[in-house]
This record gives sequence, structure tokens and C-alpha cells, in this order.
Amino acid sequence: MVRAIILVKSPKKLIAARLRKINKISDSFPVSGQFDAVAVIDVKILSEIKDITTEIQLISGVERTETMIEVQ
Repeated sequence: MVRAIILVKSPKKLIAARLRKINKISDSFPVSGQFDAVAVIDVKILSEIKDITTEIQLISGVERTETMIEVQ
């Protein structure tokens, strides 16, 4: 299993709730600072991360994302 954290910049107030509706996102919550929300994903293969990130970037109001993959 591969775990990744996706940081999301979006002025939309309910972006974290919207992220939780995406398949494979196990948790999402608002944060303060440079980004507005965090999405936690668990996938079987690394290439799935790109698909989920692309889906997030297509949400209206998402300005940018940054992905961090857990290193074991």
C-alpha cells in the first residue's frame, strides 16, 4: 500500500468536505497556512496517485496542489 498526502490550495470554504467524496481519499481536513486542506490517500500502485491528483485539480476553485509520498 502506498500512502500520500495531497496539500490543496483553494479559497472554497468546504473544499475538505468535497475532497472526502473522492474515491481513495481516506481523510481530508482544513488546515491553516499556505494550503487550505489536506487529503490523505492510500492506493495499491503509485500511478493511482496521479489520477487522484488530477481529479482534485479539476475541482472548481482548486488553485494548486502539492503531493508528498510516504517513504518507508
